[in-house]
Amino acid sequence: MKNANPLWKFFCSVKLTIVLLLSLALTSIIGTVIPQNEDPDAYLHAYGAFRYQLLDALGIFDMYHSWWFQGLLLFLTLNIVVCSIDRLSGSWKLIFNRNPKVRPERFTHRSDARSLTDKRNAEELVTVYEPIIAHRYGYCKVTRSSGGAVIYGERGRLSRLGVYIVHLSVILLLIGGLAGSFFGFEGYVNIAEGEATDTIRIRNTGRIHRLDFQIRCDDFNLTLYETGAPKEYRSALSILAGGQVVKKKDIIVNDPLRYQGINIFQSSYGKIQPETMPQPETPVAGPAEAYTLNFTSRASGMNYTLSAKMGVPVDIPEGLGKFVVMAYEADGTFRGMEVGAALRGILTPVDGEPTEVLLPLKFANFDKMRGGDVTITVANQPQEKFTAPQPAEERYYTGLQVTRDPGVWLVYTGFVLMIAGCFVTFFLSHQQMCIVIEQLRKNSRVTVAGTTNRNKLAMKNVTEKIFIAMTDS
Repeated sequence: MKNANPLWKFFCSVKLTIVLLLSLALTSIIGTVIPQNEDPDAYLHAYGAFRYQLLDALGIFDMYHSWWFQGLLLFLTLNIVVCSIDRLSGSWKLIFNRNPKVRPERFTHRSDARSLTDKRNAEELVTVYEPIIAHRYGYCKVTRSSGGAVIYGERGRLSRLGVYIVHLSVILLLIGGLAGSFFGFEGYVNIAEGEATDTIRIRNTGRIHRLDFQIRCDDFNLTLYETGAPKEYRSALSILAGGQVVKKKDIIVNDPLRYQGINIFQSSYGKIQPETMPQPETPVAGPAEAYTLNFTSRASGMNYTLSAKMGVPVDIPEGLGKFVVMAYEADGTFRGMEVGAALRGILTPVDGEPTEVLLPLKFANFDKMRGGDVTITVANQPQEKFTAPQPAEERYYTGLQVTRDPGVWLVYTGFVLMIAGCFVTFFLSHQQMCIVIEQLRKNSRVTVAGTTNRNKLAMKNVTEKIFIAMTDS
């Protein structure tokens, strides 16, 4: 017998339920006070090495996935299952008995029973009173005897299952949570536009998890407010299985792509920093005593070639001023950009302020950017066309959160059943109504009473209405 089994008694104990619920409540407080799933460096800084190792071994930093928290949930699930089976076995006959036995004294001895005396015999009264009960109750049964008759009505017998529906809903919630904890995962991945991957990194552990398919980011679009704050970011994703696209969807925040029980959420984004590619160097001459310079007049378009020694000013034709080479730089820079070997000189117009001029040896049109009356170029050097650096095209990556929770439908089902069970438990009741007719010598004594498992005041009002209907019949 199950009642003689100590293990069965242990798991059907209400005390065990209270202990488990209190334990879960207390540990949940710990999980609220101690931040969960933070960076290990933050825990080391807050608790020190010894306490960090101790708390980490106990799973405090990821408490809801720890073995002992899962064990508490498993124990509570077993406790509720065993308690429900133990109590349902006692209620089974009451709920599913198709031919219940009626004990009249159970109703006639009630303090709220109503009685009357009628001159008609029992059979006549059964004919009159039976429709009253049958109209209100789905189940109506008449039992006749030599001493009279009993009219019994009943409804809402299945409402006694409401509490067990609630128990089942809690069990489904717990099993769903355990299934997600054991077999689910939550990870993240960054995918650049045009690229695909089949691996994600599991959150908190950093473990690499391989998917059965690839996620490809076909495009990423970012919309900003006038203030520059992000308004919406959208990723065009494709799912590839066996090299073929099996599903496509544009996702935004809170509108994920779902495939094979896996949810792909838009969680973040970022810019991809362009890589600096090394450029081939053009050999240039080293420092010299004199350089051949070309001077081009903007006004006349004439070109003049002059020799300039280091530190010796030269006169520029057309009265364009003087120019002197001041220094040779092996690694010249212009606004933070390297331009290679260059001459640095001073240009002094006839009626103007001296201007520092940089002349890279390998860029012929570099000085044109200055926009003066004369353009200066170093002659007899390997020349390249200088193009001002253009901003690189912005390229983004999409940050995705990838989750799988196989117990989510159990949780949803549990919530639905809990609502249904609470409605049945609190708003429906098992009502039993009985009219007992006792045949006397010259008349009949009639007693009516009813019972219910809840809302007894409403049942008293129903009994009163039936009694009034009987007196009017």
